[in-house]
Amino acid sequence: MKVVNALGRRKSAVARVYLVAGKGNITINGRTLEDYFKEDALRYIVNQPFAVTATEGQFDVKVNLDGGGIKGQAEALRLGISRALCEVDKEAYRSTLKAEGFLTRDAREVERKKPGRPGARRRFQFSKR
Repeated sequence: MKVVNALGRRKSAVARVYLVAGKGNITINGRTLEDYFKEDALRYIVNQPFAVTATEGQFDVKVNLDGGGIKGQAEALRLGISRALCEVDKEAYRSTLKAEGFLTRDAREVERKKPGRPGARRRFQFSKR
């Protein structure tokens, strides 16, 4: 099997995923999954596409993660893995991944700060006198 690559994004996080047949090793920026994502919840998010498609331990994943926070990076990685699995076998995996919502890019971004205000929508405290 050749290397399949895919891109996953969430907020300002970008995950470039390279999927190849293997033993289930996940390497993120040269580190292991357990070393990069310390929380179990984040590791669960990353492994969801494999759990749904029953492909745990069948693919090795190499990832370049950049930008964003730790949760955004985990969700970007989930999208990238899901897209890569679809490229491997569209008929087998696409319907289950789509039903779980793993192929949908979450388009919510941070709203920009407006001039003359402390935040995007926040106003300074109103003083009557």
